[in-house]
Amino acid sequence: MRFTVEAWDSDYGAPTDSELEDASAEVDVSVELPADRWQPLETDADPVGDLLFVDGVRRVDATVWIEQPPDFPAFSLAATYAAGAVVCRGGSARLEAAVVERGLFTATAARDVVTSVGTYGVKATKGTTAEQLWLGIQQRLGDLEARVARQVGGADLVVVDGPLSHVRDIPDAVGYVKTQRVQYLPMELRGLLAGLPVGARTPLFLTSQNWSRFSWYMRLATAPGPAGGLVRCEVSADQPVADAARAANRITATLPRFASALHKDPRAPQNLYPIGGLERELRRRLGDRDLAVRALRRAAA
Repeated sequence: MRFTVEAWDSDYGAPTDSELEDASAEVDVSVELPADRWQPLETDADPVGDLLFVDGVRRVDATVWIEQPPDFPAFSLAATYAAGAVVCRGGSARLEAAVVERGLFTATAARDVVTSVGTYGVKATKGTTAEQLWLGIQQRLGDLEARVARQVGGADLVVVDGPLSHVRDIPDAVGYVKTQRVQYLPMELRGLLAGLPVGARTPLFLTSQNWSRFSWYMRLATAPGPAGGLVRCEVSADQPVADAARAANRITATLPRFASALHKDPRAPQNLYPIGGLERELRRRLGDRDLAVRALRRAAA
C-alpha cells in the first residue's frame, strides 16, 4: 500500500475536502487556452514588491436566548470579530490596521447588549438556525474586511484571504483560497493539479456563480499529498483576459516567497506568513472569551 501524509495539521480539517462540490458545469475553461492545450504555465514575471494582506477572524462568545413571550425564547449568538491589514514593503512587514467589533446575531426583536468588555450591537439575520446565524457572522466579517481594505489601500497588490466577493471592486485585489471546497475543473483537466510544479499555475478559467471572476490554481511550495501547497486565486472578470493573465503571472511569481513552513504554522505551506501573523494578532485583540462570557452574564442579570 502506498500513501502520503499531508503536512497540514488535521486539527484544521483538510486543505481539500474529500468530496468537493462539483461546479464544473458553470465554468468556462477556454478563456485563456483551449481545454486540449491545458498545461502548467511557468512565469517569468517580476514579483510584486508592495503588498497589502487582508484577513479577519471571528469567535462566538456565547449562545443567547432572547425572551419573546408567549413564544419560546429565540436562539441567538453573541460574537466578536476582527479584521486587519498587513503591509509588506521593502523587506519588512507592518500592521497597518486592526478593527474589532462585537455583535448580537439574531432574527428576533432585540436591543444592543452593553457589557464591561464592549457593546454587542444587534445584527439582524435571516433565520434562527445555527447555520443562518453563522452566515450572518461571516457576512459581517466580510464587510469589515472590505472596509479595512478600502481604508488602507495604497498597495500594488491587495491579497484577501478567502474569496474576493466582498472586495471585488478594489483595483489590484486578488482572492486567495487556501482550502478547497469546490471542484471547478471538468474531469479531463483535474489530473493537471496533482502534477502542477512549484511556482507554476493552470490557465485561467471563468466562473460565474453569483458573480463572474477569473480563477487559476497554483502550487506555492513542495508539500506531501496531491493538495499540498495547492491554492486557488481569483480576480475580477471586469477586465480583458490578457490583463487578468498578466495579473495571474505576477501573483504566481509573488506568493511562493510568503509560503509558511510547518514548524512555524500548522497550515503550512498554504497559510502565508503575513496572514498567519495577522490572524494571531487579531485573535489576541478579540480579548479573553471567559471575560466576555462573564460580562454577558452580568448584563443579563
